[in-house]
Amino acid sequence: MSADASRFEFKYRITPHTYYALRNALAAHMRRDYFTERASGCRYFVRSLYYETAAHDIYAQKMSGDFARVKYRLRSYGKSADPRQPIRAELKVRRGEALSKYQCFVSMDEYEQFIRQQYWGARAHPVLDEFARGVHLLGLQPAVLVDYHREGFEARDGSRVRVTFDHKVGSTQATSLFPVGEPFFRVHHPGEVVLEIKFRHDPPRWLGPLVRAYGLRLVANSKFTQGIEVGRRDRCYPNGVLVVR
Repeated sequence: MSADASRFEFKYRITPHTYYALRNALAAHMRRDYFTERASGCRYFVRSLYYETAAHDIYAQKMSGDFARVKYRLRSYGKSADPRQPIRAELKVRRGEALSKYQCFVSMDEYEQFIRQQYWGARAHPVLDEFARGVHLLGLQPAVLVDYHREGFEARDGSRVRVTFDHKVGSTQATSLFPVGEPFFRVHHPGEVVLEIKFRHDPPRWLGPLVRAYGLRLVANSKFTQGIEVGRRDRCYPNGVLVVR
């Protein structure tokens, strides 16, 4: 099963003022990626449906800092079920500080069959096989739906450094990518933008000066974890410790 090369991610939450200043400062090093250039307002929509166990085991692994852990999610770039919109099945694997992402595009028919029957159909693919295996062995179910609007930038020098700004990140409990009606999304951090800097090996040289100039501070910013916490306050203490009631 092949994957995107292992990468590292630095995450920050910033104010709108810092966002505009940083975006301008990054122009010397970065340019808008393909999807951002073609999106309305230069921000494209991202929706992810995360799977979890009834006992919230994946959340607990994250909070305890387990060295090796896996997130299972389905991703769409639209709010409605449109056969023309791509859907991806993804396994996001963390080993220590390194991340690898395994992914496979699926059709709308395959997605709908998996939601109904936890079965992808006749097509064989390592990512789909492993996704289904995890669902059946671990008892995973769709649990948290996360929406946001993203601006993506890529390095001008071809170094594969990637920078993203995520706006209006919010979540709701859901059992599909396209729930019926208009679900209420709780915004995770009102008035803040999520900055992510992603790289393969060493951090880019320009990162240190920007961090110092704008007073950036690394944060743990798992959208999945925040979705669990805002959606199931009955299971989480304010400090994020999972409790069963």
